[in-house]
Amino acid sequence: MLDIGYRAIRVWERNWVVWLKYYKASLAGNLGEPLLFLLAMGYGLSSFIPQIEGMGYLQFLAPGILMSAAMNSASYECTFGSFTRMTTQRTYDAIVVTPVSMNEIVTGDILWGMTKSVISSVLILLLMPFFGLVKTPLILLNIPLAFLVGVMFAAMATMVTALSPSYEFFSYYFTFIIGPMFLFSGVFFPLSVMPSWMATFAWFLPLTHAVDTSRSLFIGKITINMLYDFLWMVIFTAGIFYISLLMISRRLIK
Repeated sequence: MLDIGYRAIRVWERNWVVWLKYYKASLAGNLGEPLLFLLAMGYGLSSFIPQIEGMGYLQFLAPGILMSAAMNSASYECTFGSFTRMTTQRTYDAIVVTPVSMNEIVTGDILWGMTKSVISSVLILLLMPFFGLVKTPLILLNIPLAFLVGVMFAAMATMVTALSPSYEFFSYYFTFIIGPMFLFSGVFFPLSVMPSWMATFAWFLPLTHAVDTSRSLFIGKITINMLYDFLWMVIFTAGIFYISLLMISRRLIK
């Protein structure tokens, strides 16, 4: 078991070394869009929107932007990035001839997608004092939350990569899965204003539980609902992770 974990970490390390060659451009991409959302919508709309659930709009928006950035970082890395390593560069083929198994390669890639989520989240959290949004030390728990969110969305993206015949295929995933989650998971408005059927649908979206948990951490409010959200994410992540390993192995191991 230790050998298996070690070999997966070595795959992760390979991706880390490659990323260090272009990390500046990557960090700019991780930080640019969330910062624009916070400035344009947080500051731009906050004066026109009354308090939501006892929070100003900027304070309401920030946790959603934080978690959606974690989602996007893992999703892009384990779709476009993993597909490139799997097909164009044939990195998987090169690694699998070593004592590293296909499951270890995929696990290493998912861990790397998780790492990209954590990097994005830490960068955005570093901006929070400048927006006056650090109200409690519990906000730092968003970092371990980003670990879980990163694995969850990296595993989901890996499933899509296992099905993808080309880069163009990912347009379906980002348009019909990631896009709706970004819009309807409580990032921009509370689920309570939705019709009941839409709120029920939104409850089953993984990002909803991440946003709810993050928002509670931002205001330092610990509730029983946080436990339910956490358990939902852990169970969902474990299932998706296992399925992603099966799907990639089925594609690559003939």
